[in-house]
Amino acid sequence: MFSGFIDLPWWGYVVVTLAMTHVTIASVTIFLHRHQAHRALALHPLPALFFRFWLWLSTGMVTREWAAIHRKHHAKCETPEDPHSPQVHGIHKVLWTGVLLYVKEARNRETIERYGHGTPDDAFERRLFSRFPKLGVVLMLAADVLLFGAWPGVLIWGVQMAWIPFWAAGVINGLGHFGGYRNFNCADASTNLLPWGILIGGEELHNNHHAFATSAKLSVRWYEFDIGWLYIRILERLGLAEVKKIIPVPRFGSAKAHADFDTLQAVITHRYDVMSRYLKSLKAVAHEEFAALKAHSGATFTVRELRRWLAVDRDALGADEQSRLASLLRDNARLATVVAMRDELAAIWARSTASREQLLQQLQDWITRAEQSGIRQLEEFSLRLRRYA
Repeated sequence: MFSGFIDLPWWGYVVVTLAMTHVTIASVTIFLHRHQAHRALALHPLPALFFRFWLWLSTGMVTREWAAIHRKHHAKCETPEDPHSPQVHGIHKVLWTGVLLYVKEARNRETIERYGHGTPDDAFERRLFSRFPKLGVVLMLAADVLLFGAWPGVLIWGVQMAWIPFWAAGVINGLGHFGGYRNFNCADASTNLLPWGILIGGEELHNNHHAFATSAKLSVRWYEFDIGWLYIRILERLGLAEVKKIIPVPRFGSAKAHADFDTLQAVITHRYDVMSRYLKSLKAVAHEEFAALKAHSGATFTVRELRRWLAVDRDALGADEQSRLASLLRDNARLATVVAMRDELAAIWARSTASREQLLQQLQDWITRAEQSGIRQLEEFSLRLRRYA
């Protein structure tokens, strides 16, 4: 049986397989995801063509289809129109057969026409990549067998072909909307799977991405690492990439006597940071009021349950949880105040039809009422709002 031109120990084949699948992951996250779907960075034609060629060999995916399906996922996230939401289809279906959901949506011409704009339409795309999408994976099979031999080559190729369907279509689209930790309380169910984005190119930081979809960088906290961002920075240093946008970092100055238009803009820009800090204040109030709530209501619940009820949108709670929370708020005016003011604060950046003057007036009114509430956490938070720069 043909042994191939390269003879390696068993661990050598494992290293080669992981190296090639990592190139595929890097191609997906840098080219397909951040460059094509979200325009978070611009790529020089040379690396862009390499990424397209490698993806043609290792996945057979068409750029326009991938970008369109992903854009629709963001536009219709966690709704029946979301192509692969585990909240709609169930975690097991997305995790194990997510690639079938992708293939089904790729056949929806309305999706491709509506969301597939701005993707490559050159001679390479028309005459090769899109015209013969399966030819690349056949050539990859032949190359693997030629280089590594029959059985090692077939096994390496099989892992290459399963890598993206499992890790991207299954794990990221499935577990990335099902379990993990959240830095930002955005409207969808996205989560960060791990703080170290290495195995899947940084896509593990999925909640960060959904909060700031057009950012070329997916890491936020000091302990988070996005290897895709590392590669982008290397390409940028080589003059082969240009970063368009990254997640904004809040800046603080001295507290202003009154909120102004710069304060308003900063609060809107950093709304996830604002809400994250507010939730800490809300949870502190809940912790202080926990004993009084238990004594008054006589209900059985833990402080952890209470904090979770307060941290998520009410629509995300079950009917029983909503009823119990409403009862607790009726029994505690202090907690009801901070919850109501949380909703009012979030409404400021949700009112797209209001003028800047109206929004500024609403922000100023909110700060004034917070300062006069008699609730220490609200008074401290209003001071922080006036420090956003």
